[in-house]
Amino acid sequence: MAAHYGCVVIPARVRKPKDKAKVENAVLQAERWILAPLRNRTFFSLAEANRAVRERLAWLNNRRMRGMEASRAELFRRIDLPAMLPLPPRPYEYATFKRARVNIDYHVEVDKHYYSVPWRLVGEEVEVRLTRSAVEIIHRGKRVASHPRSYERGAATTCCAHRPASHRAYLEWTPSRIVSWATETGEATARLVERIMAEKPHPEMGYRACLGIIRLGKRYGPERMEQAAARALAAGAVSYKSVKSMLASGLDQECEEGDGERPPLPSHPNLRGPDYYN
Repeated sequence: MAAHYGCVVIPARVRKPKDKAKVENAVLQAERWILAPLRNRTFFSLAEANRAVRERLAWLNNRRMRGMEASRAELFRRIDLPAMLPLPPRPYEYATFKRARVNIDYHVEVDKHYYSVPWRLVGEEVEVRLTRSAVEIIHRGKRVASHPRSYERGAATTCCAHRPASHRAYLEWTPSRIVSWATETGEATARLVERIMAEKPHPEMGYRACLGIIRLGKRYGPERMEQAAARALAAGAVSYKSVKSMLASGLDQECEEGDGERPPLPSHPNLRGPDYYN
């Protein structure tokens, strides 16, 4: 910000008020000559109070100071105004930076939203510059993508120019290859990944979830993965998070247990049974 406006920031030392004596004195003068004279007045609107403050401020700035033989307004016009620089053509925009890695779907994640970059950068580490209204993606000091910032979680912003010319050029990852890989786990898993890709505007946008599901199959085994995939398809919960939650909580195994007879309820005086309501 200082470089943008052509100024220097010199912080004061801790517990050293003399480092900013002029600032401290300006606060004292404002309290003494602006706030104190207005302390007993009653204002019925903010605009009325602001008008009174402006009147007192103009009086204070035009008041001649002892030993200076000039007012603050005169000194400003004589010393400060000639040294002031013109404002830049555009105001300073605050930005933050973060590191990210380009995923297999040629998108980077920023605050749960996904932004595309040229597909050749898959697997590369990039720097993301974030402002309130824009997202810039920088690779080795060169800006490779720019998008309007979106705050929609779980959605994606994709530039068509960033897509690969063909699936073969895109590191040989194709929807058919992912479905074929999922078939090694089972039919339900294959139908699940196929459904995930079908619900995306571009199949590549579902690659991340599909590869995650395939990894879950290796972690929990093909049998449990098939049960979870079948349950997800039946419930319409076709997402990586839903399947992961089922496997982590053991919900996929409840399907088999539910097919058998329920165990009898334990005997307890507070359990009245169905005959109580007859």
